[in-house]
Amino acid sequence: MRSVLNALQEGRLIELPDNDKKSALEYLAALIEAVPDIGVEGGITESVLAREQVHNTGIGKGWACPHARTSRHGEVVCSVGWSPAGIDYGSTDNEPVHLLVMYFIPETQKNAYLKEISLLAKAIQTQAALQDLKSLSDLGEVRHRLLDAITVALEATTPDARARMIQLEVKQAAVQEGGIGLPAEFARSIIPLSIVAIPGSKPVILCQDMEMVRALEVQEQLVPQLIQNSRFEQNGVQVLLRSSSNYQPDRVVYDCLAFKSTKNSS
Repeated sequence: MRSVLNALQEGRLIELPDNDKKSALEYLAALIEAVPDIGVEGGITESVLAREQVHNTGIGKGWACPHARTSRHGEVVCSVGWSPAGIDYGSTDNEPVHLLVMYFIPETQKNAYLKEISLLAKAIQTQAALQDLKSLSDLGEVRHRLLDAITVALEATTPDARARMIQLEVKQAAVQEGGIGLPAEFARSIIPLSIVAIPGSKPVILCQDMEMVRALEVQEQLVPQLIQNSRFEQNGVQVLLRSSSNYQPDRVVYDCLAFKSTKNSS
């Protein structure tokens, strides 16, 4: 359950802005892709959506655990999304999903992931509070419910002294400054856009957000930095490159996700 705790501490808990399954998966994948050591080159969004077509990851009781695997090294990383109204997810029990825990799993961490998902499933099956997700009213309550699940899971697998230490760490995470989670407004700040690059011309920004278009169309280093680093950051706006497509005679279209930084917004 360490990766869930890390997600809570690092702000990868959001209120999902709508009740559409595909959109929810894309939002959660984007949160993981925004981790600097991962980036969009991990192909998380595509992997999660493709896997979901083959096997539904709803585990019942209002929970789902979508995931993507990678051959790279690293730790298991996850993001968590809460849907107050519930998502028609197609779970075997036909219940709407209120909590989605998305995992990004390096090949070397398969056993760690299997252990964690087993602990989470056991906690859900044995704790009535983890089955009563319809009563959750805000992200703070969601966070505390998740912290309780982590505590129960870790206490079941560690000696008493170590369990008490971990419980203190969990409770500290609960009161950590800024640790309540990311509201739906943050999820809405994830903006899909395309950039058309034509040699000798300014890049063309294709986006529904006019403010974002104006902010990016004046950035001369936008395309060069996307090519070099797969990301661009300036004045509170971060752009992540997801993929690119070449068109004749010499056009390139970059498929991107943009994020507005709340600390720089007015």
